[in-house]
Formats: sequence, C-alpha cells, structure tokens
Amino acid sequence: MTQAGEPIRVELVDWAHAEQLIRPIRETVFIREQAVPEELEWDGLDPQCVHVLAWNKQGAAIGTARMQAQGTIGRMAVLKDWRGRGAGRALLEALLECAVRQGLTRVTLSAQTHAIGFYERAGFHVIGELFMDAGIPHRRMVKELIRQESE
Repeated sequence: MTQAGEPIRVELVDWAHAEQLIRPIRETVFIREQAVPEELEWDGLDPQCVHVLAWNKQGAAIGTARMQAQGTIGRMAVLKDWRGRGAGRALLEALLECAVRQGLTRVTLSAQTHAIGFYERAGFHVIGELFMDAGIPHRRMVKELIRQESE
C-alpha cells in the first residue's frame, strides 16, 4: 500500500517469530504513550491470535494489530511518526482479508473513542454504550463481512 508516496508493506506473522518486533511497538503506543498498565496489555492471548506487522520502505516495523479466532480485532498500534500515512488502514485491511479467508461473517473490536471515525470509514459501526478500558473511553464496533442474500 502506498499513501503519500510512502510504501507500506503488511504481512501476517506468527507471534512466536515476531514477538520481538511486536512488543516494542505496543509498549511504545499503549504502555508509554497511553499509560496502559503492563498487566492489561500483556493479556496472555497473543499466542492464539493472528498478528499483522506493517513495515516501512527501510524495513523497520512501524505498526501491528491482532485478531482473535472468533474475529475480535485489537491491539492496533502504529508508531506516532507513521500515523495518518496509511499504516493503520493497511493493517486493518490485512486482518479483514484474513477474516474473510477464515470464513468469518463478522468482526468486532473495541475502539478508543478518538478512533471511531477511522473504523467507520472502514465500514464498522458502533454498537453498545461507552465503556472504560485501562482508563480510556471505548465503544464496541462491528463490521459484517458477508451480506445476507435478502439485503
């Protein structure tokens, strides 16, 4: 994917092989920038998730996200210098493509309220009430991947 002349490469990765690249990104974004407690960030679910990494043209990892088996997307993190340049969108698209290949008909996520517009532009819509997670306001969101024949 290219946004504003910056090539961004996204690939599915295995946690066991990519943990050393994923951890620093999530530590920077969630633990340092957003003050998420370490014990909440490292929830033990990573080995069972599908992970994606975004790379810049120099080959540095600049963003990551994960999806649980039932289609819950989370831990979307892009390093500050790369936000607004297409990395988040590329990560999300890669997970959505993976979900379709797995035969999932819907995906869900818990969006920080400041990111709701980003997810709405990708076809998600808000469900449920505002809630706090790690001291940060969130809303649950959903996207249907396969339309019903009756629509």
